[in-house]
Parts: sequence; C-alpha cells; structure tokens
Amino acid sequence: MSQAKTLTADEFDQVLKFIALRPLARRNRLMLLFSFWAGMRVGEIASLRVGDVVDSSGKVKAEIKLAAEQTKGQHARTVFLPQKLRDELQDYCDTRAVQDRKQSFFLTAGGKPFSANVMTQHFYWLYKKAGIEGASSHSGRRTFITTLASKGIGVRVLASLAGHRSIAVTQRYIDVNDEMKRNAVELV
Repeated sequence: MSQAKTLTADEFDQVLKFIALRPLARRNRLMLLFSFWAGMRVGEIASLRVGDVVDSSGKVKAEIKLAAEQTKGQHARTVFLPQKLRDELQDYCDTRAVQDRKQSFFLTAGGKPFSANVMTQHFYWLYKKAGIEGASSHSGRRTFITTLASKGIGVRVLASLAGHRSIAVTQRYIDVNDEMKRNAVELV
C-alpha cells in the first residue's frame, strides 16, 4: 500500500474552497484542519468529545489531552493546537453552544457521532470531489509532519507531536520535495 499523498499549499486551498461551497462547511473544514494543523489521526478526530476541546467555561483549550483509548497505539498523548486553529474552533463552539461536554464534538449530518471508518470515508470523498487524486484521511497528518520538517523542526519533536514512539516511523512520514532540497543547498 502506498503512502497517503502529501498536499501542496495549492491543493490544500483547493480542498478548503470546495468544502466552503458544500453543506456542513464549517464542520468539515474543522475536521480537516485538525488533521492538517494539529496532525491528528482520523480516529482521534472522530473520538473527540466537547469536553476534550473546550474547558468548563466554553473556552477552547490550547492542548487536547487524548486518553489511551482515543489513540491508535493506546498511549495517552497531548495534542497542541496552534492559535489559528483555536480561533476557528472558538468561533464554531460559540455558534454551536453545546452544553453536554460528553457529546461527540463532530456529528454526522444525521446527528450521530462519527466512527473512525465513517470519517475516513468522508475525508476520501471530500478529496475526491475536490479533485485531489491520491489523498486519503492520512494526507493531512502526513502534510503536517512534512511541513514542519521543511521548516527545520527536529524529528524527535515531530515524533512527539505525531504521537509516535519511534522516530523511524516519523521519518517515513516526511515527504522530501524539490523545494526542501533547494532550501537545503542554500544553507551551504
């Protein structure tokens, strides 16, 4: 099986523009942004509860503490949210005004919690309908890691952000491209 496609900035914008024109645009945008801007796995995104994302006063947290049962490897981890994601989440949360902190953060059009499998399929169709070939639910996560690597973030920090216990796994996520190589030779 080949690795998920790493999206270019233009492809990422293409998907976001497609989503903006569709029903449930804000929800779909945020699900995608958790992948691209926080490096979360689709199963982790699907498992989020309102109380994972916002504190008791309704303010979006800077860090999400994932319990072991919410992660692929059954190891609790902390997901750090960039300010730009927190800002979008806060606006979304203020609009929804959900009181039940145990409720799933993202619900299907039918009002049910997403399963990891349903969200995986949802991402697949978003990419496909947006015209991005080869993208999957793992593309955001892979793009997140590659983008940070291209900005000089060390592999140990990347492994920690991704929730990997081995840097060898993280290294397989990094997609080397011509721009990274151009920037590297300019350091000589």
